[in-house]
Amino acid sequence: MNASVELRSYPGLDDRIVIVRVGDEVDAVFVRTERFNVLIDTLGTPELCRMALDLLEERAEARPLVVVNSHMDWDHFWGNAAIAGRAPIIAHAAALDRLRDPSTREVLSDKASQESRFRNVDLIGPAITFSGSMTLNGGDLTLELIHTPGNTPDHIVIWIPELRTCLAVDAVEYPIPEVWSRTAGDLRLIRSSLERIRDLKARLVIPAHGHTYSPSAVDENLAYFQALADRVGSLSESRLADQQLGSSSGLRLEDFVPIPDGMPSDTVTFYRSCHETNLGATVQAHIERLKSA
Repeated sequence: MNASVELRSYPGLDDRIVIVRVGDEVDAVFVRTERFNVLIDTLGTPELCRMALDLLEERAEARPLVVVNSHMDWDHFWGNAAIAGRAPIIAHAAALDRLRDPSTREVLSDKASQESRFRNVDLIGPAITFSGSMTLNGGDLTLELIHTPGNTPDHIVIWIPELRTCLAVDAVEYPIPEVWSRTAGDLRLIRSSLERIRDLKARLVIPAHGHTYSPSAVDENLAYFQALADRVGSLSESRLADQQLGSSSGLRLEDFVPIPDGMPSDTVTFYRSCHETNLGATVQAHIERLKSA
């Protein structure tokens, strides 16, 4: 992939907020406040992050830079090496557990073997962590960093109350988000996080994937998980044990959400995999309810 960076906006988006887009791979976000600038996520490589900083230089207006890592998925923090020593990097405390997990280096090794652009990546973690929530007071704007687990254990969203704008990163996704594991506990977490975002009553909800900004995406994600629960709840015990459940008529991804026109086949495959995980977690939750009844 020949990745490049461009700066984008959305209708109604305040001009202090800039979308930093790498094609269909990921969106980071830049926020300019009176006191400092904030970069939410550093993209998938240091080179991409440096490109973004160069493009943002004029808008930065020589203010200090603060970086927030929303979570430790590769496309959101592998650019940290471009920031290290230049700005503090903030993340939720659970990010450190993910950073230390051997699977993090395994992902880097696998991707570096497939694409040369990942061979210069150093895994740089946050210098500042918090539990629960944290507030950055920029003077004119407040950035509330809110722990929203479920998609990943360390995930946070950024709420800017003055603008009623939620930077939802991967907690909200079009067409669907993915639960962290096929467990009832993680399913409860992702639904709870979506409900928390919904209850903010945001004017704009901006995820990192899907190029959308409408708050309706939150309701659609919640409706998807509810429809999944309803459908699974109607299944017999023998159907629940079917290992190929996700390919059965009535339980496929497209039976719950439309596949967007023009979506690349590899992206469709990715979201089918997400749906399989979500379905597995929903089945597990239903089985646990049956056992406790």
